[in-house]
Amino acid sequence: MTDAPHLLFEQIGKVAKITLNRPDSYNALTGEMMDLYLEALEECRVNDGIGAVVVTGAGKAFCGGGDVNNLGDNNKPKEPTPLLDVKNHFWDGLHRIPKKLAEIDKPVICAVNGPAYGAGVDVTLQCDLRFAADMAKFRITYTEFGLVPGNGGTYFLPRIVGESKALELFWGAELFDAQQAQEWGIVSKIFPKEELLDKTMEWAEGVTNRAPIPVRFIKRAVKQGLQADLTTSLDLISSHMVITRTSRDHAEGIRAYQEKRKPVFKGE
Repeated sequence: MTDAPHLLFEQIGKVAKITLNRPDSYNALTGEMMDLYLEALEECRVNDGIGAVVVTGAGKAFCGGGDVNNLGDNNKPKEPTPLLDVKNHFWDGLHRIPKKLAEIDKPVICAVNGPAYGAGVDVTLQCDLRFAADMAKFRITYTEFGLVPGNGGTYFLPRIVGESKALELFWGAELFDAQQAQEWGIVSKIFPKEELLDKTMEWAEGVTNRAPIPVRFIKRAVKQGLQADLTTSLDLISSHMVITRTSRDHAEGIRAYQEKRKPVFKGE
């Protein structure tokens, strides 16, 4: 995976850093960017040397949403676009990202370094955790453009803030800051802007030093548990426990505790 104009990919230790890279356009989403993002996420999924992923933006903003030059009358063809083609534009395009993220059982953390608007908010919501700069701003702007949230927002946001608050944020299209986002559960941690990326990378690196099998199983159990009843969830976790209780990492954790040292996990 190599650096490209609209997206940067770098592996630092066991952490992959993905940077949306159109700073002059508030990192507005393009087809090229989404293709590169999908490629980077697949590398994160299959690369056993990567234990966590951090997603951030270049420059002053995280992501200003979709590129308005590709919307509506700004790029209107001579003939109307067939309705099914419009649907497939999302299904076969933007929707590849949340579907790919659903295949990744490693932690994915969004470092929201600045404004996130419209589809940019959706990009943050697709991640497992969101850490934000103290000056970050959020705004879900779809209704102002005569659109619906097209990138998974209606799926993710109600699961984070609840149905009523999600509808308020979708309908109201009001600006809110990192402190409010933290109060509502959208953001987990807030750091000064100049410390955000270092602190996020440090936190992600800390997770990669934990036993990787339970880290990944916990993500699976939480995600699947949101869709399952209690009995199914408990059945799933008991199967995970069979694997973790008989793993070498579990034995290493017990030995390290008894010997008063830090464990060395190998994912076995």
